[in-house]
Amino acid sequence: MLKLGIIGTNWITDQFIDGIKADGRWELASVYSRTMEKATAYQQKHGFAEAFADIDQFFEEGSFDTVYIASPNSMHYQYARQAIENDKHVIVEKPSFANIDEFAQIEGLLQAHPGVRLLEAARHVHTPLFKAVQAKMAEMTRIQGATLTYMKYSSRYDKVLAGERPNVFTLDFAGGALYDLGVYPVYAAVALFGEPESVVYFPTLIETGADGKGVAVLGYENFEVTLNFGKTANSHMPSEIYGLKDTIVLDNVADFSNASYFDDDQVEHPLATETAANPMKYEIETFTEILQDPTNETQVKNYQKWFLMSKQVNGLLFTLRESAGLDFPSDDQ
Repeated sequence: MLKLGIIGTNWITDQFIDGIKADGRWELASVYSRTMEKATAYQQKHGFAEAFADIDQFFEEGSFDTVYIASPNSMHYQYARQAIENDKHVIVEKPSFANIDEFAQIEGLLQAHPGVRLLEAARHVHTPLFKAVQAKMAEMTRIQGATLTYMKYSSRYDKVLAGERPNVFTLDFAGGALYDLGVYPVYAAVALFGEPESVVYFPTLIETGADGKGVAVLGYENFEVTLNFGKTANSHMPSEIYGLKDTIVLDNVADFSNASYFDDDQVEHPLATETAANPMKYEIETFTEILQDPTNETQVKNYQKWFLMSKQVNGLLFTLRESAGLDFPSDDQ
C-alpha cells in the first residue's frame, strides 16, 4: 500500500482523496495545514492517521511516502523541494512550478535522489477520451491546427471587483488565467501537437495586475493552434481540431465528456469511450502504477514520458508569460 500525505485542504484535494479511496491501493497517512485546527478537521473529515501544522515536522516525521501538493502555485516549489530532500514522491497540481529556473532546480534535486518520482496532476490528458482523440488524429491525413477553449467565470473574481486580492488573481502567488485555467489547453496542445516553434500571449489584465483572460497563439511548422481561456467570463464554445475536410470537436478541453469526429462528408461519429464520475480516476491509476513499481522498465518509461511533458509545459507557460511581460516575484529569486 502507498501512503499519502497532503498539502492543501480545498475542493480539488477532496476530489483527489475520493479518487484515492476508490483506487484502493493507498492509505491516508498525513495531512498538513497552517493551523492545527484546520489540519485536525481535515484529518477527521477523511480519516487520515495524523495531522500536522508544522511543515518541517510534516516532512520529517510524517508516515507518508507520497505527498500530494495542492497549495497556491507559488508554494509548489518550496514544498516539492522539501519532499524530495526527505525522499518522498511528489504529485503536484498543475502548474507544477512558476518558472523554468524552479523546474531546473527540482530536476537537479531529483537526479540527486534517483528513487524519487515527481508527477504533475493534469487529469484530462490521462482520460480514455483524450487518448481516443489522439488515436483519431493519427488517422487523419492532414492537420491544419486547432482552437482550444476553456473559459469559466471564477467566483473569486467577485472579490477582485470588490477591491480584494485573492491569491489566484495575484502575481505574488503565481496566479492569473494562464497559470490556472490556461494550463488545461496548454497541456492539451503539448500532448496533441508537441512543442511549438513560436508562441505569443495576448492577456487581458485586471485590477490586480494579473491576467484575467487571454488568447495565446502557438506556431507549428504548418499550422497554428489558438488557445482561448479565462476566469473573468464564461464561454460555451467547443474546442476543435482541424483536418482538411474533417474535424474533431470536443465539448470542453479540460473536463470534456463528449468528442466527435466529423468526416469529409460532415457526418458525425461520436468517439465513445469509458468515462468516470471522478475525472481524477485515470491519472490516479497511472500514478499509482508508476509509484508502486518505480524501477519496472515499463513504468520507468511511463514516468519519463510524463516528466518530459511536464517540463515542456513548464517551459511553454514561462515563454508565453514572457511574451506578455507578466513577471512573478519568484522569477528574480
